[in-house]
Amino acid sequence: MNKAQTLSTRYDPRELSDEELVARAHTELFHVTRAYEELMRRYQRTLFNVCSRYLGNDRDADDVCQEVMLKVLYGLKNFEGKSKFKTWLYSITYNECITQYRKERRKRRLMDALSLDPLEEASEEKAPAPEEKGGLDRWLVHVNPIDREILVLRFVAELEFQEIADIMHMGLSATKMRYKRALDKLREKFADSTET
Repeated sequence: MNKAQTLSTRYDPRELSDEELVARAHTELFHVTRAYEELMRRYQRTLFNVCSRYLGNDRDADDVCQEVMLKVLYGLKNFEGKSKFKTWLYSITYNECITQYRKERRKRRLMDALSLDPLEEASEEKAPAPEEKGGLDRWLVHVNPIDREILVLRFVAELEFQEIADIMHMGLSATKMRYKRALDKLREKFADSTET
């Protein structure tokens, strides 16, 4: 490495914006991973929380996070910046969660079909009841997977509605409508549970 290359790699990644880190990663990867590592550090906790809330358990969430981080590592050089890095990252996360969710659902159906006591087998595979976790997790089980993802991306990832719509390949008005309906359903469910 010559002196000019050495100087260009000296920087504090914590001081750079996501866009600047993406630009650095375009030129550095795969020899230097500093910019990539900083991007992952910034989003690691939220990424895990999104996966955990969507999938319902930490083990699957951890697996999906690892897969997402690898996809980002290998895809970063081709990221064109047409959307924010954060939107691109959660788009990958959303797709990986959907894949994992379908895989687990198929596996559970197969285990139930092969088991002599399907209820017992299914209960062993299930994550802890959401009521044990409390907070948002407790209520997410009451909405369908698409609405759950919209709520998670809005509350956990703190994305704008347009970013959520882009990630989920939905129209902006459809995204807002589903969000509102999901919240209405949760409010209704919450009102019912406090009355009993």
